Order: sequence, then C-alpha cells, then structure tokens
Amino acid sequence: MMNMSFLVVIMFLLGNMIFVSKHKHLLITLMSLEFIVLSVFFLMMLYLMMINYNMYMLMVFLVFTVCEGALGLSILVLMIRTHGNDYFQSFNLI
Repeated sequence: MMNMSFLVVIMFLLGNMIFVSKHKHLLITLMSLEFIVLSVFFLMMLYLMMINYNMYMLMVFLVFTVCEGALGLSILVLMIRTHGNDYFQSFNLI
C-alpha cells in the first residue's frame, strides 16, 4: 500500500512538472492536466479503500473529470479552427 501511494505521488509531481514547464502546444498541456487528474483519482481510490468507505465520491469525481476533458477538447478544437494550429505563440490574448 505504501509503494502504491509513493507511485501516485510521483505521478502527481511528474504531471505538475510537465504542466508548469513551457510547452508550445495546448494538447500537451491538456494531457498533463488529465495525468494529474488520473493521479488524484488513484490517490482518492487508495484513501477510500484504506478507510473502507463507499466509492460513490469517485463516480462524482469522474463525472467532473469527463466534463473538464470535454471542455479542454472543445477549447482545443476552437483554437485549431480559428488559428489553424495549437501553438501558444500564434495565440494572442489581447
């Protein structure tokens, strides 16, 4: 159980490192966010199994995760349709 939680913490830190580092593409940023969410899901699952609690909260978390992923993909598609690519350099916020 301790090895599993250590692995989940390493997954979380790796996802945060990828998210914080400068990347050119929006898709890589969205994938790192999904990796962070996956590690948080595993951590919640381990914790809820450890205290012998119901897993209903995981279903609520998965619903919000799917909504977050769909919103990210819609932003990606909108950016590709308007600018032709998903580079942050071609996207001007002003």
